Order: sequence, then C-alpha cells, then structure tokens
Amino acid sequence: MTSEALGHLEVWLVTGSQEMYGEAALRQVEAHAREVAAGLDAQLEIPVRVVHKEVATSAGSISRIALEANAADACIGVIAWMHTFSPGKMWIAGLGALQKPLLHLHTQFNRELPWSEIDMDFMNLNQSAHGDREFGFMETRMGVRRKTVVGHWSDPAVVRRVGAWSRAACGWHELQRLEVARFGDNMREVAVTEGDKVEAQLRLGFAVNGYGVGDLARAVQEVADAEVDALAREYEDRYDLVPELREGGARRASLRDAARIEAGLRSFLDAGGFKAFTDTFEDLGDLTQLPGIGVQRLMADGYGFGAEGDWKTAALVRAVKVMAAGIGGGSSFMEDYTYDFASGGGRVLGAHMLEVCPSIAAGRPSCEIHPLSIGGRGDPVRLVFTARTGPAVNIALVDLGDRFRLLVNEVEVVTPDEPLPKLPVARALWRPRPDFSTAAEAWLVAGGPHHTVLSSQIDTEIVADFAEIAGIELVVIDAETRMRDFTRELRWNRAYYRLAGGL
Repeated sequence: MTSEALGHLEVWLVTGSQEMYGEAALRQVEAHAREVAAGLDAQLEIPVRVVHKEVATSAGSISRIALEANAADACIGVIAWMHTFSPGKMWIAGLGALQKPLLHLHTQFNRELPWSEIDMDFMNLNQSAHGDREFGFMETRMGVRRKTVVGHWSDPAVVRRVGAWSRAACGWHELQRLEVARFGDNMREVAVTEGDKVEAQLRLGFAVNGYGVGDLARAVQEVADAEVDALAREYEDRYDLVPELREGGARRASLRDAARIEAGLRSFLDAGGFKAFTDTFEDLGDLTQLPGIGVQRLMADGYGFGAEGDWKTAALVRAVKVMAAGIGGGSSFMEDYTYDFASGGGRVLGAHMLEVCPSIAAGRPSCEIHPLSIGGRGDPVRLVFTARTGPAVNIALVDLGDRFRLLVNEVEVVTPDEPLPKLPVARALWRPRPDFSTAAEAWLVAGGPHHTVLSSQIDTEIVADFAEIAGIELVVIDAETRMRDFTRELRWNRAYYRLAGGL
C-alpha cells in the first residue's frame, strides 16, 4: 500500500509479576521489560510501535491496563509476558475485559544461563518457564483467543512471528472502523457475492452502506475540468498510453471521461470516509463507462474494491492492504477466470473485466481502451499488464450462513508461456499448491468464491493470525493438503462451529 504506514499504531507490552518479590526485584523486572519493549520496537519486521506499560502486579492493575487498552485508539493489541510467577487468578478480570487482540510471548530476559552465578535470587527473578505456564493455563481455562510465540525475544524467528501478528491486528483494527460504499446492488442472481451484512458488522466490524449510482454520477458531474486535465496528464506520465488516448487522439474524450469518473469516485469516498467500495456493470446509471482505471488506481492507493456488488471481497482487499503496508509486492482484487491444463498439471489465469490493481504489475502498465461487450456503456479505459512472478496467496471470505470462513490457497505466480496481445485486461498466471487438481477440488468443496484477494505481500501466517483474532474459521490449501484429510477437516469444522454457536 503506497498511501499509508502503520507507525502511528501501537501494541502494548504488559509484563506480569507480583508484589511478593519486593521492590528491588520489581525494579529489575521493570528495567528488563523496558529493554525487551525497546528491542522489539526497534525491529523493522514489526511495523507498529511496541510500547512498554507498567509491570502488572495485581488484579486491579491488570484490569486497569486492559480497560486503558480498550479505550486507546492507537492500541491495536497487547503482548503479555510473565517475567516472574504471576498468579493466574489475578488475570481473570483483566483477560475477561480485554477487547483487543492478545499475543502471549513466552520468553525470558536472558538468552543464556549464567551457570557460575545462578543462585535462588536469579531463579526467583527469571521464572518465565513456569510463570507463563500459569498464564497459559488461565488463557485456556477462559477460552481466550490469542497467539502464542515461544523463543528469545531477540531471535529473528520470534520477531517475525510477532510482526505477523501485529500486521493481523492492524487488519482487525481497520475492519472495526471500515465503511464500505456499495454503489448499486449485487449482480443479479449471483449467490456467492451476497451475504448477511448485519452479521458481518456484528462479527467482523465493518459496515456496508448502499448508495444509488446516481449519487456517484452527481459527484462525477461536479468534477472541474482542471482536475480532469491534471489527471489526464498524470496518466500520460505514469503509464504507456496507446495512441488513440493521447492528446489529439481519436479516443481522448474517453480518457477524460475515465479521469472524471476517478476524480468523482475518489471525492465521494473521501467525503464519506469510505475506504472500500463496490460497483456493478448492471447498474451504471448516467456513468459513461464502467469505472476501470479509476478503480485500479484507488486500489493502488489502498482502497478496497469488490466487483458486481461483492462487499465481502471489498472489505478483505482493504484489510489486506492495511496488513501489507510497507511490504514489497502487491495485493489486488482478483478472479479465477480460465485454466491451462497443458502445462505441468494445470495453472490458473486470473483476471477481471477491468479492475486489477497495478501494485502487482511486473512492469509499467499500458493505458488502453477496449470494448467491454457487457454493461451497455462506452468502451472503458483500463490499465493492462501482467503480474510479477513469485509466491503469493489467494484469500477469500465466504458467508456460509451460520458462520464466516476465511479460505487461503498458497500459489506461485508464473510467467505466461507466450505474450497475450489480444487479452485487453490485466492478468496473473499462477500454479496453485499442492497441485492444480487438488487445489481446485479443495476450493470447490470448501465453497470458495470466484472473487479473491491475490497478495504477494502477506503470507498464510498473517491470515491465520487474523482469523484467530476475528474468531472465524480458517481453511488453508497448501503443499500439505490431501483431499481425504481436507474433507475430514471441513466436517469437523462444521460440527465444531455449530456446537460452539449453540453454547
């Protein structure tokens, strides 16, 4: 995401102890906790600030910290570490009150044991080995959702896992305030892009608000010509314009129409505080063309988008954009479009009519105009490119009626065997793991939709952390997937979530 960073957000390091150790020992705990927080805060893999909070030594102080975390807009989560033994019953009220994501860091201050100097004072001070077990028991006894990370706080593997969780917490934080503008309705008679918007807001936090396409058309009509001219010049600077769209070209008016739509769409979203949106080619009203390049550029700036009224994918694109801030690569709205069965077991060619984010482009996009053949409007302007190669994930959010399911397929984006001179849209070719047949079968059995988020920025661990924070089902298709086990997992999940929903 190019327009935002995460450095204004915080996770709080809360260190557990108890008053029985005395002031001298607690001063050491405090100093150690400050050093751990500062060490984590300095790590580039953790995109948010790590802030030391007071050492928690009583039920009252723990509850106060939890309530302060809930009320702090900048706080997106809490890291808990038991430096000494901290009786679990002290944590019941605080854990019960905490509404922010929780990470249990099972570490200790010193990396190595000072063998010749160990005495009982050292043993009493450095009790994470069983202090965290007491804490872990209480978390499990209370059914607290959390991520547990084990290892020395300076180890790169520990830092990476804390960073993954913090990114997932950023995505969750974003959904709690996200509003999605839905222009028009769902594509007629399509099932998978529908769903329960009220339940989504209850479970996931984001709101979906409907607007007539006429509201957007009025915003487009109000765009000043000078703004349109400025955007057209920006298109010329940033992309390779085909001759007919250049100054004096036969289709220059269409480029200006596209620029006007982008400016009007952006102004509508910004005025309403929307960070995600949908449209549909079946409801364009007075718009001269289906938004193409404008949608692509808004996604590149971090907005979420879903085509044909797909509000779930729009929200998911936005969450992924936030979670991926500062990571190289790109993330985009995507659709499984057609297959290649001839090459090495099968590949998927993903694309959409227009709306693929240029953040995934392998090179400088071409700005082109082609007929759409559906929608009944003028030929839309769009950016055309091929996605860069490398590992990625395809992510989808599914409404199953009784619960939401987050579905992930790990893939490898590859180079097409030949140029695609007649394909007038942006595209990505990928080989799914573990293989094409298994991945496609698993996706279908899991009820996966045709709209996804393709991301080369975040990985399965971040998605898994997000699902744990959200308390929703996660299903992963990766190199280890076997259909017999996968089908069994889905059956177990169905039983579990139905039982859990009834308790």
